[in-house]
Amino acid sequence: MNLDDVREILALMRENGLSEFEIEREGLKLRLRKESVVAAVSASAAAGGVAPAVVAAPAPAAVAAAGHTGQAGHAGQAGQAAPPAEAEIELAVVKSPIVGTFYRSSEPASPSFVEIGSTVKKGQVLCIIEAMKLMNEIDSEYDGEIVNIYVENGQPVQYGERLFAVRTA
Repeated sequence: MNLDDVREILALMRENGLSEFEIEREGLKLRLRKESVVAAVSASAAAGGVAPAVVAAPAPAAVAAAGHTGQAGHAGQAGQAAPPAEAEIELAVVKSPIVGTFYRSSEPASPSFVEIGSTVKKGQVLCIIEAMKLMNEIDSEYDGEIVNIYVENGQPVQYGERLFAVRTA
């Protein structure tokens, strides 16, 4: 089984709405599980893992409509604490460039690379994603302030999944 096989399995999981898949072949056992609160992978996700976005606070009717879309995740929570409708905030969303396990620090006893409210510089390490026993540092593409961290430490992440929101400077 190679990386293309795993990608094909992940595509089949998405297409069929599967949250868990397990296969054993040639002595290799692979089990994939998607958390129910994981954001859907965007088909237009940037290859670099970072996609800029402009977020405007929704009007009260839009918040009510968002609550009835049936989407899991943080969409409903963002509407609850939204600033006034006339305020517009430019956010850069840092997305996972790979599938793996998300870590907020280099070691369990070490402090997190960033916290909500942290000021970051372009090139600064935001987190580590472990994939196939390799530790991949994920760097900021922007100068700004961390306003949201979408993933808990030690949780699996998918390609294109939101990791951080950065208010650009």
